[in-house]
Amino acid sequence: MPKKILKGIVTSDKANKTITVSVERKYSHPILKKVVKVKKKYNAHDENNKFKIGDSVSIIECKPFSKNKKFQVMDGIK
Repeated sequence: MPKKILKGIVTSDKANKTITVSVERKYSHPILKKVVKVKKKYNAHDENNKFKIGDSVSIIECKPFSKNKKFQVMDGIK
């Protein structure tokens, strides 16, 4: 099974070697028939503390680093 790759914006970089990434997705509601935006936060491993709040990044699924950290930063998006 392929690994998930998500794109989002860094919302927190306070923890050491960890960033919080907010990923937004849109889908059509089955009953209301309108487009709904949903945001979800993921903790991602940032080895060199390179990314700051507001940066656009892509993250990839990997083996768990900790209880909540199951993604790793691939690269920044310009």
